[in-house]
Amino acid sequence: MKIAILDRDGLLNMPGDDYITSADDWVAVPGALEAIARLNHAGWHVVVATNQPGLGRGLFDVVALNAIHAKMHRQMAAVGGRIDAVFYCPHTAEEECGCRKPAPGLLEQICERYGVEPHDVLVVGNCQAHLQAGAAVGAKLHVVCTGQAAELVPGQPLPGGWPAGAQVHASLAQWAEQLLPASLQSSPLPAPSAVA
Repeated sequence: MKIAILDRDGLLNMPGDDYITSADDWVAVPGALEAIARLNHAGWHVVVATNQPGLGRGLFDVVALNAIHAKMHRQMAAVGGRIDAVFYCPHTAEEECGCRKPAPGLLEQICERYGVEPHDVLVVGNCQAHLQAGAAVGAKLHVVCTGQAAELVPGQPLPGGWPAGAQVHASLAQWAEQLLPASLQSSPLPAPSAVA
């Protein structure tokens, strides 16, 4: 099984001022959902792993989080793609759980659920914690220069704190283009439709 584990905020959706607390706050990064759809059409499974400490802080509840992800799934479907599942950690940093990235717990759960070896998995994100969790399980690491990584430049050395050996890409679309064979890059996708 070909599987990629993606971060959410700043990679799939525009980062908010603080927390994304409602479906209205969730706005897709231009081109991100289409990039995932291209991966899906090439046989890739995409799973999201996200820290959501706003739950633990009482800033929003599971109903609101489900509404956010329902909007994400609807917009993915509108461009002909899918996210197989969303795994999230609801804890704050003070709780010192094993699932809050950079701890590897979420990624280990995903690998176990899908029956894949971590070294066969691609971990793609724009924050150090996501990549550090990927490094902890031995996954293949990819940094996308959006959100928290917006100041990074492909081809330049990564600053301290980023795991060694991670490949750097300007956007999620560019990462998908580099990953997919040329024969699949021009395959048509369904025309986007307006979905709230």
